[in-house]
Amino acid sequence: MLIVMKEDIKLFLNHLTKEKDYSPNTLAAYNSDLTQLSDFIEAQGAASGGSLQQALLNKDFIARYMQELNEKKYSVSTIARKVAAAKSFLKYMVDQGKIKPEQAPKLASPQVSKPMPEPLTITEIRRFLAEPAKSNSLEARRDKTMLELLYATGLRASELMALNVEDVNMKEPAIRCIKRDSSFRIIPVDSYILKMIGEYVREVRQKLLNNEKESALILNMRGERLTRQGFWQIIQGYADKAGLGNKVTPRSLRRSFAMHKLEGGVDLQSVQEILGHAHISTTRAYKDIQSR
Repeated sequence: MLIVMKEDIKLFLNHLTKEKDYSPNTLAAYNSDLTQLSDFIEAQGAASGGSLQQALLNKDFIARYMQELNEKKYSVSTIARKVAAAKSFLKYMVDQGKIKPEQAPKLASPQVSKPMPEPLTITEIRRFLAEPAKSNSLEARRDKTMLELLYATGLRASELMALNVEDVNMKEPAIRCIKRDSSFRIIPVDSYILKMIGEYVREVRQKLLNNEKESALILNMRGERLTRQGFWQIIQGYADKAGLGNKVTPRSLRRSFAMHKLEGGVDLQSVQEILGHAHISTTRAYKDIQSR
């Protein structure tokens, strides 16, 4: 029934808020997308005669929904987002035991080409990293350590937020980055970064910490693991202060790291291993652009 579906959508969005730390903009888009899907099912008469599961698992309805999206001339990226929302919702329904895995319909996502963000010059990187150093507050010292570590390792934002204190090896020196499949890669760091992390852990993190069981390396001002949303706000704040606006994002910093490593003579395979790219062709794209 439609009411049941909308209740499940609410539960799903609540799950994303609490467990996945999605941004408010993404949550609003998913809410709109899934409401559109449920309204379509209602209009087609699926909800009145059957259950939510029957409606969602009816491939004809799914096919007609996809056709409607194309007929409304949504952009490829918008359709891809709407499909992603439906996929995430279906996976949630499977995880909750409301749909059997083998019953979940396969939704094909349109291919969306993502333009690579422009890398920052070394001068721009220095200007950006200099901003948190202008203050000696706990927050600023945390931010300087966090941003220096990000640029020095090429970590993804999600990987940086997932780091625990135990992932820093003060003897190697290196950090351990846990992947989504529970495997990990080891990323070397220089002594300057390692010293900065050590000082942060002893002098800043210890003062922010309010629960000894908290293992996160990067803490917010409440002593909890910093969220990706909070991290984004921090980056944008310093980017604005440095006069760099939207040029600075986690992706642009990651790309800048890769480009500067390649320009410095580090071989392609080593950069691939540090970045954790599954295929060297992904890393080679940086080198191809560098040689243009």
